[in-house]
Amino acid sequence: MPQYNPPLRDMQFVLHELLHAVDELKVLPAHAEVDEDTINAVLEEGGKFAAEILAPINLSGDAEGCVLDKTTHEVKAPKGFKEAYAQYVEGGWPALSCDPEYGGQGLPVLLNQFLYEMMNSANQAWTMYPGLSHGAYEALHAHGTPEQKSTYLPKLTSGVWTGTMCLTEPHCGTDLGLLRSKAEPQADGTYKITGQKIFISAGEHDLAENIIHLVLARLPDAPQGSKGISLFIVPKFKVNADGSIGERNPIYCGGLEHKMGIHGNATAQMVLDGAVGTMVGQPNKGLQAMFVMMNAARLGVGNQSLGLTEVAYQNAVAYAKDRIQMRALSGPKAPDKPADPIIVHPDVRKMLLTARAYAEGGRALSAYVALQLDKALSSDDADEAKACEEEVALLTPIIKAFITDNGWIATSHCMQVFGGHGYIHEWGMEQYVRDARINMIYEGTNTVQSLDLLGRKILGNNGATLKKFGKKIAEFVEEEGTSEAMQEFINPLADIGDKVTKLTTEIGMKAFQNPDEVGAAAVDYLRVVGHLTFAYMWARMAKLALDKKDSGDTFYTAKLATARFYFAKLLPETAGLIRSCRAGLSPLMEMDEALF
Repeated sequence: MPQYNPPLRDMQFVLHELLHAVDELKVLPAHAEVDEDTINAVLEEGGKFAAEILAPINLSGDAEGCVLDKTTHEVKAPKGFKEAYAQYVEGGWPALSCDPEYGGQGLPVLLNQFLYEMMNSANQAWTMYPGLSHGAYEALHAHGTPEQKSTYLPKLTSGVWTGTMCLTEPHCGTDLGLLRSKAEPQADGTYKITGQKIFISAGEHDLAENIIHLVLARLPDAPQGSKGISLFIVPKFKVNADGSIGERNPIYCGGLEHKMGIHGNATAQMVLDGAVGTMVGQPNKGLQAMFVMMNAARLGVGNQSLGLTEVAYQNAVAYAKDRIQMRALSGPKAPDKPADPIIVHPDVRKMLLTARAYAEGGRALSAYVALQLDKALSSDDADEAKACEEEVALLTPIIKAFITDNGWIATSHCMQVFGGHGYIHEWGMEQYVRDARINMIYEGTNTVQSLDLLGRKILGNNGATLKKFGKKIAEFVEEEGTSEAMQEFINPLADIGDKVTKLTTEIGMKAFQNPDEVGAAAVDYLRVVGHLTFAYMWARMAKLALDKKDSGDTFYTAKLATARFYFAKLLPETAGLIRSCRAGLSPLMEMDEALF
């Protein structure tokens, strides 16, 4: 069975040395009392929960899956999931970054980010149950009425109730403008909602006493398309005026999807048969409210793959040190043994270092974005809050798509390290690969994220937000440009920055003539910009490691070696991606459809 050790040392490095998070957070009124000891203590306890409670039920939960009783429409989660959730609630973990007004602890989003990374490493399928709830909390906190907030937020904050997002329908996935679910107004101000939703993560389960579904549907007079969608709260059990649970609402699970991965999470087909709901926000403005949850989910999905990358790496390293096969080409490295441990072989090291570089780079970038999100939410400087919000919006599709693409690459590499054993369930590696694959698909496919980044976030404002982020990189390049020791990091960082600027301008000019050029370039372009963000993070981490390389702490020695590997072996991928971007639309569209 795979093992998991929370990477607390690297998390502390990112928080306290790279980001100086406590200093950044203390100037925010909501986090004036935050200190390093509190952050470290929360991380340590969260790591224990992930490693000791969640990790042991990951492999068994995958094998067992969820079970639907077709008579009662109730779903039972795998053995141990309900008990683990009870411990999660008892420990106060759902409330970590929630508003104290509703029973939350008011700690930074940044800290919650690290908690969820550890839980995703330990058990992604289980972690989706509270993860969806947190998204529902965010949407209602931003757009709910005072009555809705007082009714639902304390229960979601405590974890006594869980939440979902019900968007997708059998005939429409990403294109929500096609959805057909109907909401009929009632005399008492509620709505009766009819329709079918599919792929609803954590849509039905036995972990909590009530499930709060956020459902997109159309009013009878709604305009066509995405401008005619409203958002509704539809609880599994109706909620009485005093906040107690009432009668069963006719929203139920009609079936469970049989999936490639995340077997421990109930991916439900939900049927609404006149279910009673209340509107969130304004009529026909439901997507605005739901996007709060969707954007939170996109950051969360990147975090899922970050967690899988870390745990796959840990287990692959342990195996590579133990497994002996053949001799090193340069001669025996373990002459006392019949063969050398496979970690001596260059390609095994390449696979391990790829996973390590993507895990540590992803952790740094995700934490950076979470810190900007804390500033956007809590700064009393309106200009700072707005700038941070724009940067989070820019980087969200990169977190979602680049980190999940990397997670797929990394978990596949780590499975490969195990050879034939990697294909066997009991080692756990093939589960990480299967679980990682969904992360590239849901919450907007990675192609959709790429279109969002290039078409909306960059070309949509003529590159203004990208230029602001690029200015931070340019300032760092200027600061370190005279350091001889930093040249191996600064020069390629400056180079990729210049190339992104030129490539963006070139694609923008082509798109002005034919918008389809955006679609032709977007996926490769996101990966190029993803590498720009990683190169920035890795150059900054390399600077810190160089400053302390003589401290005797091998942590910095390893960090520096990983940085060098990233710049030498992974960043060069951008050369081919840029060439592919520049090839444009023609090679994709010149073949007649009939010839496919």
